Amino acid sequence: MITEYVLFALPPGITRAQVLAGMREVAPRWRAEQDLVRKTFIYDPGANQAGAFYLWKNRTSAEAAHGEEWRSRIRASYGSDPVVRYFETPLLVDNAMAMIIEAEAQVEER
Repeated sequence: MITEYVLFALPPGITRAQVLAGMREVAPRWRAEQDLVRKTFIYDPGANQAGAFYLWKNRTSAEAAHGEEWRSRIRASYGSDPVVRYFETPLLVDNAMAMIIEAEAQVEER
């Protein structure tokens, strides 16, 4: 599994309601991603930033979902370039599901 961290600056003056509306607008699109396990939207009003943590089955799917077309939408919507980082996720504790999930060992060529 891969955890993808995405963070971008928000335009000055944007309200929490506007940020939340944007999250609600795109949420259904992420339900269609077969290799996306979970997406957690994040918002930091003090730093005027938003983004998400994504849990993916693999990095290839994460990168495909966040290509240039997606980056262009972020730039057009928020006026900033997103920062994207990837982390191997070998173990997940999911208290909501009362599970500990261990990822299968995988090596992805870079």
